[in-house]
Amino acid sequence: MADVSFYRHPQLPFVEGKRCRADELAYHRHFHEEYSIGHIHRGRTHAWCDGQELQVESGRMISFPPQMLHACHPEQGMAWSYDMLFIDPDWLNGMERRQVEQIHIPYLLSEGKNRNCLLPMQQAMQTLMNGSEPLETETALISLLHRITGTEQGDLEHEQMSNQQDRKYIGIVRDYLHAHFDRPVLLEELEQVTDISRFHLIRLFKQWQHVPPHAYQNVLRINYAKAELHRQRPIAEVAAEAGFYDQSHFTRMFTRIVGVTPRRYKVSV
Repeated sequence: MADVSFYRHPQLPFVEGKRCRADELAYHRHFHEEYSIGHIHRGRTHAWCDGQELQVESGRMISFPPQMLHACHPEQGMAWSYDMLFIDPDWLNGMERRQVEQIHIPYLLSEGKNRNCLLPMQQAMQTLMNGSEPLETETALISLLHRITGTEQGDLEHEQMSNQQDRKYIGIVRDYLHAHFDRPVLLEELEQVTDISRFHLIRLFKQWQHVPPHAYQNVLRINYAKAELHRQRPIAEVAAEAGFYDQSHFTRMFTRIVGVTPRRYKVSV
């Protein structure tokens, strides 16, 4: 059975901590609107990150930039547990441009960098769990980000999209789905905004986003629902606004991506 808890500080709305202990808890392909930095305490998971298969062992950290698709499937019977920090990109505006750009690289850290980042990661998570002073939490976060930025030999990077024309089409489709995530979108609409055939469009989108457009849209809906549940709004109202007209479908999709039901998530935050 999964034991999942979320931690926030009322004066620090830009960061959320998550602690998970579970025998079996697999996450379907999804992405976050925030920077995601995780640390595995126990067990081992088979992670899928932007088309790459990774095996992440106990004691390792892994990070994803906003909107980087990923999934995790822990090995059974190993008492999998981990911490995760979700950091709003807007909070990073004060960092140097070079550092912000380097955070956009999702990677397994080199062994040396992994060791250097463990303590500030643990400190940041602990301050959120303890409800410590905001200054202490922000200081721990900045210490972590200073150590995690910059590439070192052994860092695992993802494949960049090199074809400018593909980048253009994928960007158009993503922008359109972001603008219309809360309603049904027809392939005919995507054909019109990209001016390419639906067959070519689907092939390109799946090639570079690794999911079809409707799955990408569902993740956008769940991310919207998470943000609204933070505000303690009624679950049924949030589900309808996000584009889910079937409450059970919303609950199933939310649980697959977040790890808990909408009700448990709302209570936790």
